[in-house]
Amino acid sequence: MFTNLPPVTKALLIANCVVFALQLMLGSALDPLMLWPWLPPEVASYAPHSFMPWQLLTHGFMHSPNNIAHLLFNMLALLMFGAQLEYAWGQRRFLTYFLVCVVGAGLCQLLVVSWSLRNGGGYFPTVGASGGVFGLLLAYGMLFPNQRVMLLIPPVPMKARTLVIVYGVVELVLGVTGTQSGVAHFAHLGGMLFGWLLIRHWRGQPPFGGRRIRRVV
Repeated sequence: MFTNLPPVTKALLIANCVVFALQLMLGSALDPLMLWPWLPPEVASYAPHSFMPWQLLTHGFMHSPNNIAHLLFNMLALLMFGAQLEYAWGQRRFLTYFLVCVVGAGLCQLLVVSWSLRNGGGYFPTVGASGGVFGLLLAYGMLFPNQRVMLLIPPVPMKARTLVIVYGVVELVLGVTGTQSGVAHFAHLGGMLFGWLLIRHWRGQPPFGGRRIRRVV
């Protein structure tokens, strides 16, 4: 099955797995590629790491070396949804969409974590392709709303549109209440938000006006 995957989806799977292996081998040497909170200049000089622009992208190819399940679930979702979207959109549009979702997820998480740090929160980095994956989930639900998908936990079949709504509401509730600490819920929401905005832009729909752009499938 792996040999039949479209090229961009396959490349993203390989890239994430290679980076994970490098994290295991090199340890903290790759920490500057994680997404760190923005710190004021007078504080950043004393911190081991602080926000750098490239982290908005690189954090989306890293995962916690102590949590291989995080990597496996993200790669499974990339396999399930990414391949279908790449077939529908083509390589360039699919890659653009995924990277925009990763960067958008990073921006939202950066704002939340930096604000939290200034209000007594902890100093910690963010890693994971989850923001991009949640963007793929949203796109799948928008392009194939009536396609039935099967959840892993619990194993319940439902329409893709329903799955997107359920996940979006759950992430919002968990993020606002702080019920599940250690998970970047606002990165997940950010990936979905920026994915939605990009699809609206491609379709020439509000909040984007002007000439109508070729409609996304």
